[in-house]
Amino acid sequence: MGDVAATIKIMPESVDTDLDAIKEKIVEVLPEGAELYGSEIEPVAFGLKALKVVILVGDLEGGTESVEEAINNIDGVESLQVVELGRPV
Repeated sequence: MGDVAATIKIMPESVDTDLDAIKEKIVEVLPEGAELYGSEIEPVAFGLKALKVVILVGDLEGGTESVEEAINNIDGVESLQVVELGRPV
């Protein structure tokens, strides 16, 4: 059993949403056994930017569901999508 790297694209509620604050909150709300591995801010359109994070989660039943739920409950998060799953390099 090993870790799985989940790349998650997080869309903010507006162009004024502080993505750095969302990133800090993610670290606080991640369930036990999950950790933030990396992040980047990606331009989307018309000044809107998305936060892409890589979260390491244990290779357990349920996968990323608890991580997705925790992030979705953060103020300022409009939506999220797991865009890639794989083994960390």
